[in-house]
Amino acid sequence: MRALQYLNKYLYKYRVRLVLGLFFTIAAKVFAVVAPSLVGDSITEVNRYLSDPSGDFEQTKSILIQNIALIVGAALLSGIFTFTMRQTIINVSRFIEFDLKNEIYQHYQRLSVNFYKNNRTGDLMNRISEDVSKVRMYFGPALMYSINTVALFVIVISYMVSVAPTLTMYALAPLPLLSIAIYQLSRSIHKRSTIVQEYLSKLSAFTQEMFSGIGIIKANAIEPTANNKMGALALGSMSKNMHLVQVQAWFFPLMILLIGLSNVLVIFIGGSQFINGQIELGTLAEFIIYINMLTWPVATVGWVTSIVQQAEASQKRINEFLGQEPEIVSPKNGQKLQSYSIEFEDVSFSYDDGREEALKEVSFTLESGKTLAILGRTGCGKSTLLQLISRMYDVSSGVVKIGGIDVRKLNLNNLRNHIGSVPQEAFLFSDSLENNIRFGNAEATKDEIENAADQAAVHNSILNFADGYRTVIGERGVSLSGGQKQRMSIARALVKQPQILLFDDSFSAVDTQTEETILQHLKSMSFESTTIVVCHRVSSAKNADYILVMDEGRVTQFGTHESLVKKPGYYAELCKKQLK
Repeated sequence: MRALQYLNKYLYKYRVRLVLGLFFTIAAKVFAVVAPSLVGDSITEVNRYLSDPSGDFEQTKSILIQNIALIVGAALLSGIFTFTMRQTIINVSRFIEFDLKNEIYQHYQRLSVNFYKNNRTGDLMNRISEDVSKVRMYFGPALMYSINTVALFVIVISYMVSVAPTLTMYALAPLPLLSIAIYQLSRSIHKRSTIVQEYLSKLSAFTQEMFSGIGIIKANAIEPTANNKMGALALGSMSKNMHLVQVQAWFFPLMILLIGLSNVLVIFIGGSQFINGQIELGTLAEFIIYINMLTWPVATVGWVTSIVQQAEASQKRINEFLGQEPEIVSPKNGQKLQSYSIEFEDVSFSYDDGREEALKEVSFTLESGKTLAILGRTGCGKSTLLQLISRMYDVSSGVVKIGGIDVRKLNLNNLRNHIGSVPQEAFLFSDSLENNIRFGNAEATKDEIENAADQAAVHNSILNFADGYRTVIGERGVSLSGGQKQRMSIARALVKQPQILLFDDSFSAVDTQTEETILQHLKSMSFESTTIVVCHRVSSAKNADYILVMDEGRVTQFGTHESLVKKPGYYAELCKKQLK
């Protein structure tokens, strides 16, 4: 139950509603136990009249009518309080589900990029959906039935002891056996529930990946292979679920057996006591009703135990992520950007996956408002350099400065609000084209959106759609070409009007003419930006103020187009190949 202790804060938050639920539960059970007592009194009264027919029939009739009226009234009140109890406690469980999902999602947002590299999307989704649903059952049905069972047991057993203590002892004798059986079964359920949830995560992760890569699957005609893998995972999940169900299936037979044993003991012992004149006939009937009233609550003990065990396993999985702290955090009283020069001082960086250094003693300075083009072979560290500027990662050694300030001393939100980043792989949401651009600036007007689209050379393409800017694109922009997606991504960065622009090979899917058009538009922007362009084409780099060439994580060349083209090296060779 350690994992579930994390949820105590929610119990405290909704304590008033839970106290009301407790009150309604007790009230419902108090009125529920009235009926058996009245039934017992009625049977006793009838038995007395039958034993002495000379008694007052009208008095007996009046007592019976009165008891019937009281039974009906008690049943109605019990039903009303039961309904109110369910509404109170179940609503609390929904509130807690809402709060917990929000907390998990907000925590996901706080975690650094490296976290998402090490965890599969499907697993993250499963924890915020399936696992939270299991936890909700703990706050809803499990809590409700637990309160209901405890209240009923306390009230019923207290009354039974006051009426016939010896008979009560025999009637409740099987309950310790029930407790031992539940304890042993719950241990097994806990272990198997954990395994089931892990398999569900694997299944969700695989399914999400298959749907995301459906184009690749179809293009390579590997549907049978994907189906076989899915079938194997589903079969494994089913097998683990069956193992769990097999254990859970023991609960109800055990409940029925032990409750039946209690009934047999009540009838045998109570019948003997009635014959000996120790108890009334009505008391015997009353006890049989009480034992059967306890049948369902006792039966739910196993079910509730199962729910709690599953919730424990799910919350443990949730806590694994909630316990993780983001690697990149904004410093307290972090400084704000005032100028936008970029400086690298002997920067080295390594990823956590054990690869060799991605950057090795990188040093350069880019004045505010200037443009830098970065070239180099694949895997030389170009993209990593951009990620260090926006502080997606922290350097292993050295310093990255913006405006003369170490990025680690800057307010993180302020830093990223001043940066417009265009990733290598453009990501678009399943929304309208207009909203996809507005994602860069939620306050952007329609004119600003259209201007950004025009600067990104995608305005005319958008107008060719039937609904123009209101056209809703498919998931990840599946209905757009690669070039259109890249230009949409550029427009999203430009509508932000950032002081720092980062292009990570963002022109690879557009033709040279379109690329030249976009670059010319960037020069004529109404706002001034410090711009870094990662590229593979000289056409993208030659007009930049400075050019930086990298190889195996190191800076091998730095200068202008005119100076580097005259020097032997990678850039001069690239110019000869591409500018023939």
